[in-house]
Amino acid sequence: MQRQRTLKSSVEKIGVGLHSGVKVRLRLKPAEVDSGIIFVRTDLDGTPKIHATADNVTSTLRATTIEEGGVKVFTIEHLMSALNACGIDNCEIELDAEEPPVLGGNSIDFFEMIQSAGIVEQEKARREIHLEKIYRVDSDDGKKFILALPYNGFRVSFTSINPHPMIGIQYGDFEITEEIYKTEIAPARTIAYEKEIEALRNMGLGLGGTIENVIVYNDEGWLNPLNYFDELVRHKILDVIGDMRLAGIFNCHIIASASGHALNTKLAKKIYNDHK
Repeated sequence: MQRQRTLKSSVEKIGVGLHSGVKVRLRLKPAEVDSGIIFVRTDLDGTPKIHATADNVTSTLRATTIEEGGVKVFTIEHLMSALNACGIDNCEIELDAEEPPVLGGNSIDFFEMIQSAGIVEQEKARREIHLEKIYRVDSDDGKKFILALPYNGFRVSFTSINPHPMIGIQYGDFEITEEIYKTEIAPARTIAYEKEIEALRNMGLGLGGTIENVIVYNDEGWLNPLNYFDELVRHKILDVIGDMRLAGIFNCHIIASASGHALNTKLAKKIYNDHK
């Protein structure tokens, strides 16, 4: 029997949101058993709560957004990814803005926050999901998919397909443990094509992105050094781990091709609604 886990103490960081560019204070706090992952908007009257569950996903435009009672938080996937990799069942996440800080554009800072706070087991068994069938979601054009297979552990296999000849097809396959996640996945940053940046900012997106937290490429090459030669696919795996945490904690083998937040969260909703 595995017991539920939460943080031993509170920990916080200040930064700016990737898309909003707004300064935000993030605090991760211990939570009671069966609480789940809960975001708390301390900047709003009544400090409303948003439960990080698949049913609360309302948008997947360039990030994963959850909303409850008319209150939302967005770009939660990097933080959720670190919480999933660390096996955190219960955590209260205080934010004084709509979006967590981007920090390094990956999840290593969130991972290290969790580790520095410490992790403790709680006096109740984990409500772990064990898949008994295959779940699959395909894009409307049939060119993208993501599926979850029954598996004794947690593994992600991802094929990234990018038309840019410098990037092309990348494949990653990792058994997700805390140590593998820390060294092979967590440092992988989000990515942007230089020609898209102005259009994104005109949409009010990417306002907090910099060369320090986003890997940027153009037709000539990369504008900043890579942490991995295949950093793109590793970040895609990071996103999958975060989006799938919205369904709960479960053993599975995720296999995906060119999937993004929309397909990831559709799969999470299927699993969540079958097991809640």
